[in-house]
Amino acid sequence: MSEPPPTPDSPEGAAPAGGAGNPLPADGTPYLLVMPTADGAPPSVVWPGQEGRPAWAIPVTVPPGTRGYAVFVPLVPATAAESPAEPVTTGGPAAAPADATPAPSAPTGQPPGPAAEPSTAPPPPAGGATTNPVPSPRTEAPTGPAVAVAVADPALPVPSGARPGPLAAPPGARPMPQYGGPPVSWAPRPGPPPPSFLQTRWPGPEPATGWAVPAAVGAAALGVASFVPLSRVGIGWFLGWLVLTVAVVVAVRRSTAALPRTERLVRAGWAGAALALLAVLTFRNAWWLVTFCVLGALGCAALAIVGGRLIRSILFSLVAAPFAALRGLPWVRRHVTAGPDTGAVRRVVWSVVATALVLLVFGGLLSSADAAFSEVLGAIVPEINVGSVFRWLFLAAVGGLIAVAAVYTLAAPPDLSTVDEPGDRRFGLLEWAPAIAALTALFGGFVAVQFTVLFGGQRHVLRTAGLSYAEYARSGFWQLVVVTLLTLAVLGGVTRWARRDRPVERTLLRVLLGLISVLSVVIVISALSRMYAYQKVYSFTGERIFVMAFELLLGAVFLMVLAAGVRWRGRWIPGVTVALAVAMLLSLAVLNPEDYAARRNVARYEQTGKIDAWYLRALSADATPALATLPDRVRRCTLSWIDDDLDQPDPWYAWNLGRARARAELDRLGPGAAGGQKDCKAADQFDLPKTRAPR
Repeated sequence: MSEPPPTPDSPEGAAPAGGAGNPLPADGTPYLLVMPTADGAPPSVVWPGQEGRPAWAIPVTVPPGTRGYAVFVPLVPATAAESPAEPVTTGGPAAAPADATPAPSAPTGQPPGPAAEPSTAPPPPAGGATTNPVPSPRTEAPTGPAVAVAVADPALPVPSGARPGPLAAPPGARPMPQYGGPPVSWAPRPGPPPPSFLQTRWPGPEPATGWAVPAAVGAAALGVASFVPLSRVGIGWFLGWLVLTVAVVVAVRRSTAALPRTERLVRAGWAGAALALLAVLTFRNAWWLVTFCVLGALGCAALAIVGGRLIRSILFSLVAAPFAALRGLPWVRRHVTAGPDTGAVRRVVWSVVATALVLLVFGGLLSSADAAFSEVLGAIVPEINVGSVFRWLFLAAVGGLIAVAAVYTLAAPPDLSTVDEPGDRRFGLLEWAPAIAALTALFGGFVAVQFTVLFGGQRHVLRTAGLSYAEYARSGFWQLVVVTLLTLAVLGGVTRWARRDRPVERTLLRVLLGLISVLSVVIVISALSRMYAYQKVYSFTGERIFVMAFELLLGAVFLMVLAAGVRWRGRWIPGVTVALAVAMLLSLAVLNPEDYAARRNVARYEQTGKIDAWYLRALSADATPALATLPDRVRRCTLSWIDDDLDQPDPWYAWNLGRARARAELDRLGPGAAGGQKDCKAADQFDLPKTRAPR
C-alpha cells in the first residue's frame, strides 16, 4: 500500500514522497504519526498489535472544519491464492458515524487510537472522493507491521477554498515507506498462549530407541501377572513387586545417575519401604492390615518415582504417577517402532506364542499320562480358566502401567520447585492472632478438665455426666481424633500464610503455636486413655489397636511441630511423617494385632467368664493359635470361619505364614477342632448379646 498521489486541483496536495521538490527523505524508516489532542476526542486504547513490533503511519493533513477519525490495524501478509484487494474510500464514511469526533493518535511511545475494521466501507461516493487500494480482510496469515489510516467525513461542511481530495503529508513529515510483497490482510495477531506446566516443568524424556525400556515393561507385566495372587495374600505380592522394581532399576540406572546423591538415596529408601510393606503380606493375613500395607506401598512407590518433600509435592506425586503411566505409553512404543530393526518385534511375538503353544500342548499330554506329574504340574502352574485369564490380563496391565510410569518419570523427573513454592504470607496479626489465641484458650480449658478426669476426678465426672466410664471414654475418642486432625490443618495454614516479618509477629506466632502443640499432645494422651479404658470394658479388637497407633502418630507430628518451631525449619516434617506412617504399619505387622486382640480376649474370658465370640469368629487366620486355647464349645465357634477359609490349599505363590500356622494348629487339634452355626448359638452363654455396645 502506498500513499495516493495528489491531484492537481487539491489545495492541500503534496509532492510524492521522495520525488523532486519533496524535502522529505525516502529512507523507508517506520514511524508513528503524532497529532495534537483535541477537545472531546475519545480516549486512547491499548495498541492491538504485538508489543515491540514497528508500526506504519500515513501522514495526513485534514482541511479546517473537516471531522474524521483514524484507524489503526496490523498488516498481515496473505497468500497468493487469496482474494484481491478491495477499495476503501478516503473521502467518504467508513466505519464511524457521521458525528464521530476526531481521534488523535497517541503520543510518541504510547498506544495509538482505537482499532476498526475498514472492510465494510461503502463504494466511493460522487463528489471527488478518491479510493486507496486496501487488502481484503478475509485473508489470514502471520501478522506483520501495522498501518494507520486517516479518513475524512464528506458529510460535514467543507470550508471555502477546500475541496475533498487525497490526504497529503504535512510539511516536514517523513514519507510512508512502500510496503512490498504479497497482498495483506487486516487481521490482528493474538499473542502466543503461555507455556503450560508440562512444557516448562515436566517436558518428559527425549525420544529414544532400544530394547531396555520395553523389556523392563514386559518383565514387570509378566512378573506381576505370574506371581501376584489377587484373591489371596501371600509371598507372590512381594515377588511380583520385586521383579517390577529390579526391571525398572536396570532400565533407568543411567538416567538416575543424573540425580543428586541425596535424592537417589531418598528415592531408593521409598522403593525399599514399598517392598517392606508388601512383604507384610507374606506373614500376616488380617484384611485391614494388608489393605493399608498395599495402599502404603503404592504411595511409597509414587514418592520413589516422582519424588516430593513437602505436602503439596507429596500429594502431586500421588496424582502424577498414574498420569505418567498414560503419558509414557507413546514414549515406550517409540522405542520399538523407531528402532532400526522393527522386524525383531514380530520375531519376539512369534517366539512367545510358539513357546506358550508348546508348553500347553505337551504339558497337557504329559500331565494326563502320569498322575504324579500332573499333581506336581498343578502345584506349579495355576489352573487355566476364564477367570484366571482375566486375572492375568488385569495384573499384567497394572504391572506394565506401573513400570511405564517409573521408567518415563525417572528418565526425566519433573521440576517440583514451583509445586513447593512458599505461600504468600498475606495474613497479619489482626487476622490470625485473635482466632489462634481463642483456640489456645479453648484447648487450655479442655486440658484442665482432662487432668481432673485422668488424675483423681473420675467420680466427679461420672456423677455430673451420668454415664459409665466406659461409655464416657467411647463417646469422646472419635471427636478427639477429629480435633487432632483439624488442629494440624490449622497449624499448617497459619505457618504458611501468617506474616512474620516483624519480631513481634514471630514471637507471638511461636508462642501461640507452641502452646497449641503442647495442649494437643495432652489431648492425644486423653484420647488414647479413653480408647484403652473402652477396650478394657468391651474387649480389644485389631481395628481399635490400629486407631490407637494412628493417634500416636498424630502425637508424634505435634512433637515435630514443636521441634521445628524453635528455628522455623519445618520442611522436613512431611517426609518424616510419611516415614513414621510406614514404620507404624511395619510395627503393627510385627505386633500381629489380631493375635494380640485374641489373646487379650482369652485372658478376659479367664478372668470374667465373658467373651465376644461373634467378633472372634470374624478374625483372620493370624488369631488361630490364641483361639485354640479356648474351651471346646467356644473354640469350635470362633474357629468355624477360619476353618472354612482354609479348606482349599494355596498355590506356592500364595503361601502365607499366618495361614500355614493356622493349618498346623487345626491339624494338631484334630477333625473336631472347628464347628459351625450350632456351636456359635451355644456359645451365646459366654457372650454379651444384651450389654454389648454397638461399634
